[in-house]
Amino acid sequence: MEPTRDYPLFGGAFSAILPPGAIDISDLRPVPDNQEVFCHPVTDQSLIVELLELQAHVRGEAAARYHFEDVGGVQGARAVQVESVRPLSLENLALRSCCQEAWVLSGKQQVAKENQQP
Repeated sequence: MEPTRDYPLFGGAFSAILPPGAIDISDLRPVPDNQEVFCHPVTDQSLIVELLELQAHVRGEAAARYHFEDVGGVQGARAVQVESVRPLSLENLALRSCCQEAWVLSGKQQVAKENQQP
């Protein structure tokens, strides 16, 4: 995979630029339809893009944190650390006509990989 090329996600609905050498896990094992999963071939780190259902009781930055912490809980994360949460400019989004707001959260979760102990 070339580092400067947009990599299509979710059947081409949108795309992302991935780190050099990122491996598409769906080429190795089944991945749920609401996820795109990539891993680094040397460091054993993963990048997971996940589409989540709207939760009407949380909005804005709180919604980004809610989903991140919820996913960590479901995955049995030993540690969940939010590094930053920032709004995305809607003019830069392909889906801007159907979004009122968009947020990006960067963080780390310490989760056991498939078939491993925490």
